[in-house]
Amino acid sequence: MTRVLQTGRKEPVSGETRSCVVFLHGYGANGADLLGLADPLAEHLPDTLFVAPDAPEACAGAPMGFQWFPIPWIDASSEEEAMQGMSRAVADLDAFLDALMVDEDLLPEQVALFGFSQGTMMALHVAPRREDEVAGVVAFSGRLLQPELLEDEVVSRPPVLLVHGDQDDVVPPESLPAAAEALQGAGWKEVFAHVQKGTAHGIAPDGLSVALAFLRDKCGF
Repeated sequence: MTRVLQTGRKEPVSGETRSCVVFLHGYGANGADLLGLADPLAEHLPDTLFVAPDAPEACAGAPMGFQWFPIPWIDASSEEEAMQGMSRAVADLDAFLDALMVDEDLLPEQVALFGFSQGTMMALHVAPRREDEVAGVVAFSGRLLQPELLEDEVVSRPPVLLVHGDQDDVVPPESLPAAAEALQGAGWKEVFAHVQKGTAHGIAPDGLSVALAFLRDKCGF
């Protein structure tokens, strides 16, 4: 049984939904943490619906926030608990995306995933394993989990934008080239990257500008 994800949303400025960005927040945060990004994006993407689900579990490491799955070195969970939690969260997110497309009358190519940190880990894991290819994945400050499984498990290869701060002390900046190498090794043709200079674990204005260009040019929003 999948869990229903509580979701914030910002309606299209134009009043007509032609595309959708799904924000996937980081560990210990919530959907509202990223939904504020809809404001600067919406003026350039007037026909885009923005949705931001809360992750399915209360976060042990940040009691006011949520997590997609436990992180052993932060919350003292076991590796087994982390893997089981991720597996459940993947099923939850897949079910959420399926329902979103039905409810909003959207095709997969009209939906992009926009992740940050643990949300990026979810986006980079879920999108390639969905039968119908989404418009694209914007992946901030995260990493590609289980890269050794990707080549055997990949079903679709949407365009991917990897963005990372070069001063990130939470998720190492080296995670960006590692993810790019794994994606390209698994047959991706469209992998783009941007390094935010002088930026720690966050989303800087230059990174957001690159993400906007990607959503417009590569996702067709």
